[in-house]
Amino acid sequence: MIATASHYQYTRKYTGPVKAVICDWAGTTIDFGSRAPIIAFLELFKKHGVIATEAQAREPMGTEKSVHIRKMLAMPEIAEQWQTVTGAEPVEDDVQSLYEEFLPLQLASIRRCGELIPGWLNTVSELRQQGIQLGGNTGYNTEMYGQVKAVAKELGYEADVNVCATEVSKGRPYPYMAQAVMDKLGVLEVQACIKVDDTETGIEEGLNAGMWTVGVAISGNANGLSLAQWEALSTQDQESIRMKAHRQMSLSGAHYVIDSVADLPAVVDQINARLAAGQQP
Repeated sequence: MIATASHYQYTRKYTGPVKAVICDWAGTTIDFGSRAPIIAFLELFKKHGVIATEAQAREPMGTEKSVHIRKMLAMPEIAEQWQTVTGAEPVEDDVQSLYEEFLPLQLASIRRCGELIPGWLNTVSELRQQGIQLGGNTGYNTEMYGQVKAVAKELGYEADVNVCATEVSKGRPYPYMAQAVMDKLGVLEVQACIKVDDTETGIEEGLNAGMWTVGVAISGNANGLSLAQWEALSTQDQESIRMKAHRQMSLSGAHYVIDSVADLPAVVDQINARLAAGQQP
């Protein structure tokens, strides 16, 4: 029987090394604890007399920011506060108005929370020595990403390419951003790509794209503490949070869960070995 093209694509196995690592930004490569979006969302709603909790603000993390606002407004407790303050239920015009107000708040908080995740520059050096390309993608729009890019560059890191959620038809958990990064990098084999993210939505994106996925548990959304707050904890408290955060990211379906991108090179080695043995994501 002659195999069709679709049959060939389905059964084809890639046994070469990892070619690309595609990382989220806030909470993954920059901004320990993914604080910048949370600060901006809480400030945005407070300006309108709505007191959101950090847990509520974190629930839609990883999505495009107007989608994030829409999801927060749909939460019963927030919708009730909004109706009490404004006298009406939240509608789509409110989403768009809030999104416009959100932009300057987000730009300011990105600058305030602009530090690379400890160990990331060493990881970048190790990966690039292996010839691995580094892509980025984000729920930020292009203007927000411009601020992130500038801050990261000042600190010594620049991604090879990046794709924002506003540059594709649908953001996470759809795979389109990750696929667009592959396209920009010129990588053919999805099996040669690793998606690294600190949110369940970002892991879903990578899984939907057919990539290897790595969840980061401590540097991002599952922990939520700034680096200073994390380092101030006792060893016992850190371990308690670590167990909870690892469990949360494991439930996302990630192939691997690590504390932060400082631990990524060892995972790349493991994935290279699995690929060489004929295993696929």
